[in-house]
Amino acid sequence: MLLIELLPDLPLPGHGDTRGRLRALARIGRVDLIHARLAEGHADAVAIRAELSAGPVEPGQRWGVWAAAPASVRATRTPDGWRLTGDRPWCSGASWCTHALVTAAADDGIRLFAVRNETPGASPVDGTWPAVGMAGSDSRTVTFSDAPAEPVGGPGDYVGRPGFWHGGVGVAACWFGGALGVADTLYAAPDPGPHALAHLGAVEVALGSARAVLDAAAAEIDADPRRDAQALAMRVRATVEHAATEVLDHVGRALGAGPLCRDEAHARRVADLTVYLRQSHAEADLEQLGRLVTGGGPAW
Repeated sequence: MLLIELLPDLPLPGHGDTRGRLRALARIGRVDLIHARLAEGHADAVAIRAELSAGPVEPGQRWGVWAAAPASVRATRTPDGWRLTGDRPWCSGASWCTHALVTAAADDGIRLFAVRNETPGASPVDGTWPAVGMAGSDSRTVTFSDAPAEPVGGPGDYVGRPGFWHGGVGVAACWFGGALGVADTLYAAPDPGPHALAHLGAVEVALGSARAVLDAAAAEIDADPRRDAQALAMRVRATVEHAATEVLDHVGRALGAGPLCRDEAHARRVADLTVYLRQSHAEADLEQLGRLVTGGGPAW
């Protein structure tokens, strides 16, 4: 599994070396998207805790951010502290994480909580992640049963902070890394013919555009870390998603079925990247981006 000792060295977003942070996530993704998914979740949790003044992560802890379907978990304040109850889907690292940041519905709104990932309070549900792509991410549903929880920030703080969108850019960096890993097979192909070379040229253009928008976003985040970065993050994610999709298509068309059938590592990268990219909401995200920029000029 993931070499957790490498993670504390990732720079925090908006602290002067966001490009270094994004490139580190991309390097991990180029090697293994499962590791990148878990590394990104842990690194995002570290950044969230820092932004919401929740203190540092202790050595040896492995954190996830389990925030899909916020209202699927209920938070109740008891005389002994907060407790969480409910089923949370899409919990990457369900058996790997020692702790998680979990969104839950409380009487005063959606809150974020820190929870220890241990029974009986938190239990992964068998059979809820029958995936092929990203299978190793173990993104099962986790059932919370009166789980002790510590609040992190107040109601709405998780999505209301600028760093929420910085984290979205981090996911795009992982996608970029995955695209690099898929493309490596084409770059290493012996004696490519003219059609394969044309596909290679298209891949080079797609990867260059993705890297450029990630570097530009890092510079913008460091220049003004408190700025609302929603439109920026959505542009970056859409650009990188498009580039990664282009890479998947061009590599497949250039090399045919051979690597998908005979190169286990390549086939796994393709399957993993195909699933991971669907963390994007496709046209729904593009519509939202269009609404954000209506009435203004091109952001670029």
